[in-house]
Amino acid sequence: MDLSNEDALRLNVLLATKPRAIRINESSMTLYGLSGKGEARIQLNPNCRDDQYLYRVRELLSGHATGSPGGYPLFLKRWTRMGQTRGENLEQLLLLGEPEAVVAVTCADGLTDELARLAWWSSQEPENARRMLANPAVVAGEMGAELAEFLIEYLPFETEPEMIVESLKLVLQPGLVSDEVRQKLWKRCSRKSVYYLGFLASIPDQLPEQVQPRGDRDSHAGSLVALAEARNPYAEIVLKILSAPGQSFIDTVGRVMAKPANQEVVTLLLDVLRDYFTPLRPEGNPDLTLEALEEEAEQLLAGKAGSHAFQSCLDAVPELAGELKTMRIFSGMGYGVVRPVFSHSDAIGSLMRRKLEPVFTPLMAYLNVLRGRK
Repeated sequence: MDLSNEDALRLNVLLATKPRAIRINESSMTLYGLSGKGEARIQLNPNCRDDQYLYRVRELLSGHATGSPGGYPLFLKRWTRMGQTRGENLEQLLLLGEPEAVVAVTCADGLTDELARLAWWSSQEPENARRMLANPAVVAGEMGAELAEFLIEYLPFETEPEMIVESLKLVLQPGLVSDEVRQKLWKRCSRKSVYYLGFLASIPDQLPEQVQPRGDRDSHAGSLVALAEARNPYAEIVLKILSAPGQSFIDTVGRVMAKPANQEVVTLLLDVLRDYFTPLRPEGNPDLTLEALEEEAEQLLAGKAGSHAFQSCLDAVPELAGELKTMRIFSGMGYGVVRPVFSHSDAIGSLMRRKLEPVFTPLMAYLNVLRGRK
């Protein structure tokens, strides 16, 4: 069965105007086309089941855009969310009235600011906004600020910690939001501590609320500067930890660690902590328990494990042995640290925090070492 005569005529007239993008509201059976002259609207008049009729509509659109009216399903299967869609196909995808086609565009490496505008008109979904803000071309363009504003307005409706953190990481990229907006987001952290993780993951050295540097920073700087200039990662991070930005980072980590809401927040926190110290362990997440990480750090302190950078820094500031040990341990944070607890429990809230005490009590003590409260 073909499309109704009225719809077939109106769709062909629309396509003759060379629209840049098409979207379909399936609940109201309305098709919209965007061209240089503005937005056109067609109320569809199905002559069969709505899903069958929409398939025929999209078949017509596919035939116009790709020259393959019968090839739509196979074409769809080739789309991926891995950014592999060819740049020359992106404009065609936006003419298919298919949400998954828009996803393929938002993931594409060849996405431009103009294509981002068309894709956003086609499907204003948080996931699409996040995918596009991961593209430097979009961040640098006019759409960057608009997508960031949308994600900020949508934050109260996000329920998954990972999505909250990812949205904040993206909107806090340089140039997207004003200092005033950044401060407002920071104030929300006191009511929802998972927001802190977005700041820690995005701008760990530029947190809006800064604490004082450690009192002994200047006394150690002379012994560490030469090593840091020689690119010794331990010296570089010790100097950063002793500074106001480093102490602010540690203080904020402590706020989240004091009262995490659920297991996802805990794992995100451990990942953020590991990422901050990642220069000390370029091989990545070792997936070890806390006890194993402590044993490894003790081996370094005892000179039984080879690390020239660690030993050079220890020789320069032996009084900071505890800090160096803590930094090495924190560079190995990850799910392995909490696996002994989480593999046997799905608890959240206060019960989860009680079960985590054997892990978090020593971790809080290590944070205090970096604060100079030994």
